[in-house]
Amino acid sequence: MSNSSDMQTLMNRYGIVGRNEALREALATAVLVAPTDLSVLIQGESGVGKEVIPRIIHDHSKRRSKTYIAINCGAIPEGTIDSELFGHEKGAFTSAISEHEGFFGSADGGTLFLDEVGELPLSTQARLLRVLETGEYMRVGSSTPRKTNVRIVAATNVDIPNAIKHGRFREDLYYRLSTININIPPLRKRQGDAVLLFKKFALDTAGRYNIPEPVRLTPEAETVVNSYKWPGNIRQLRNVTEQLSILSESRNITPEVLAKLGITPNSDTDTSIATIAGNNNSSTQHDYEQEIKILAHAVFELRSEVQELKEKLQHSSNWPKDSANTTMPVPISSQKSAATTHHTYHSLPNLDIATAEEIVDDDTLNIGDMEKRNILLALQRNHYKRKLAAEELGISERTLYRKIKAYGIDE
Repeated sequence: MSNSSDMQTLMNRYGIVGRNEALREALATAVLVAPTDLSVLIQGESGVGKEVIPRIIHDHSKRRSKTYIAINCGAIPEGTIDSELFGHEKGAFTSAISEHEGFFGSADGGTLFLDEVGELPLSTQARLLRVLETGEYMRVGSSTPRKTNVRIVAATNVDIPNAIKHGRFREDLYYRLSTININIPPLRKRQGDAVLLFKKFALDTAGRYNIPEPVRLTPEAETVVNSYKWPGNIRQLRNVTEQLSILSESRNITPEVLAKLGITPNSDTDTSIATIAGNNNSSTQHDYEQEIKILAHAVFELRSEVQELKEKLQHSSNWPKDSANTTMPVPISSQKSAATTHHTYHSLPNLDIATAEEIVDDDTLNIGDMEKRNILLALQRNHYKRKLAAEELGISERTLYRKIKAYGIDE
């Protein structure tokens, strides 16, 4: 880009924070290649923020007024990926009750971002190669070629040369996709950027959930955050920040608070929300973003229910006349240990102790219970339609299905 002012304007526009030179070079390359129609392959570890690069490329290209579609190739079942990408004819398979345009048809003239392209089946890779070479594709169940004018931007965290060596990725497709290579550095190599990102995410979370005061790192905690390896990269940092913003009683985050999440100097141990919920199976990988959405939803659902109970009790004939001036704290959960919760208190008119314990059990309520309960309530409200329940919870349908199985929820 022409100067540092232009770069800062670009970063502000897309909410990018950081001073790392490799990151800035990647952004500058994206802007430089945008006016062309060359295919771009973005490489980097999971959670580094690869998804912002194709958006920049599209917005700075001649296709900016056309359709932009982002697809997570790893989230689409292998049996339906060809239909989703290329479309299908009516009657092409049992459930094909009508024609389907497919992403390549819908994005004609625009940009198609294929995230996790390394997860594509080999048969789909062959179809994609044909589109890149000829601009033609065929719907599932059709023998008639169709034309499309789509700019392909792909991203992967897979070691493609290794995948080629083991026969999991086509070498010819790799060379077609990687006309331009853009590499996004991991967070551990962006010295000092972790603290800047923490501050941004803390402010964002406070604004999103109407939290009066964002959490802050003490100087000692800043040192820990900068020295930690962040194996989950920006995604992990964002969700740790959101977790602390919602569940921490203190607004000042110390090294001791971070240590409870496994974040210690020079440690590269992966952490997750599930650890606090009492799941210590370190071999299980978790999606931090999906976990925090469910937990945040659960916390605020619980707060709403307590408020609703308060209103009902206020209209009860047994409610004390001076209840407006007497309060008893009801806990909204914050972290205490791996299986229990500490509490931030909000006012509720005076109840006897037994009633209060029925509302929120101070000793037994944990985040795992809250998550299970919240999932069950969402399913009930949506008549056990998983797609609608997942949308309400802000997670993918596949993640919801996994959690239903894990908690043994009977549909």
